[in-house]
Formats: sequence, C-alpha cells, structure tokens
Amino acid sequence: MEITELTQNSALIVIDVQKAWHDPVFPPRDNPAAEGNIAVLIDAWQEAGRPVVFVRHDSPKADSPLRPGQEGNDFQDFVEERRGRGTGPELLLTKTVNSAFIGAPDLRSWLDAAGIRQIVVVGIMTNWCVETTARMGGNLGYDVIVPLDATHTFDAAGPDGRVLTAAELARATATNLHAAGFAKVVSTAALLG
Repeated sequence: MEITELTQNSALIVIDVQKAWHDPVFPPRDNPAAEGNIAVLIDAWQEAGRPVVFVRHDSPKADSPLRPGQEGNDFQDFVEERRGRGTGPELLLTKTVNSAFIGAPDLRSWLDAAGIRQIVVVGIMTNWCVETTARMGGNLGYDVIVPLDATHTFDAAGPDGRVLTAAELARATATNLHAAGFAKVVSTAALLG
C-alpha cells in the first residue's frame, strides 16, 4: 500500500457507521479494528481543520434496521460524539442508495463549491457503499483514497449460493479499486504517516 500525500482540504467521507450493523442478524464480519481506525481518522481530520462528511443511510424499506425512526439508523456512539467537534467544515448527508454521491445535500456540489478535489472514503460496508462511493468519485475526477482498514463488511452469498468471507470481499474491493484506478488503497497508518 503506497503512502499518499493529503491536501489541506482533503475531505473525509464517513459512510454509514450506524448502530444497525451491530445487529446479530448480520453474518460474520471482518476487520474488528475498523471502528478504531475510523475514530482516529475523524480525530485527525478535525484537529487539522479538514472537512468531514458524515453519511447516514436512511433506508426506505419498512423492515430495514436502517430505516429512519429506528435505533439502528442512528450513528454509532463514537461517531455521534465526534460530530460538530472539528474546526473545519462539516456536512451531514443522507442517502437511500449505495453511493454518497446520490444523496442530500448533493455531495459533488458541496465538494466543488469548496474547491475539494481529494476525498478519503471510510466506513461500512467495504464492498457496497464504500466501494460504490469510491468508484463514482473516481469517475467524477476526484483523487480518491480508501484506507481499507477503516472499513468493514460481512460475509455474503453469491447467485450460486457460494459464500465469500468478508475478508475475501474486502480483498476484492481493494483489487477492484486499485486495478481500475478508481482509488489509492492504503492503510490508516500510511495515510497519517
């Protein structure tokens, strides 16, 4: 994983770090260090006065634990405690699909109005909302960085019924983003070092 240089106004996009993901209904996950790394990155961004975007998934599905009005829709405590504590710009964005670029308010407009060309994407789930946001950001011309150890996902079954582990899915995401040039995949330590 290569070390990359951060711009002064690099935006940290924290995706879907919500309480629902603690529900035992979900299959096994990977990377138990994800939340700690996300917290370290939020702290670093806020201390540096860099912009932070907090993204919340507001599911329209009646049976979803991510539906507004359910406790699962709330940010996890360590995220909620950090909101509003930085000296830099902060945005709360809500979405109903995988990409943070399809939400409200409009992420691209917000980034472009602030002259932000570099984004760092972290959160849940690695191979869904993080990867989709990173790919779309890359397609839109942003310099996208994904510290993979500040994300996590869950085991999932494919159309043939074969289950891929969360670690396999995370590795596939890292490969997809890197090989196609959508994003630089790094570690939290390398990014902050």
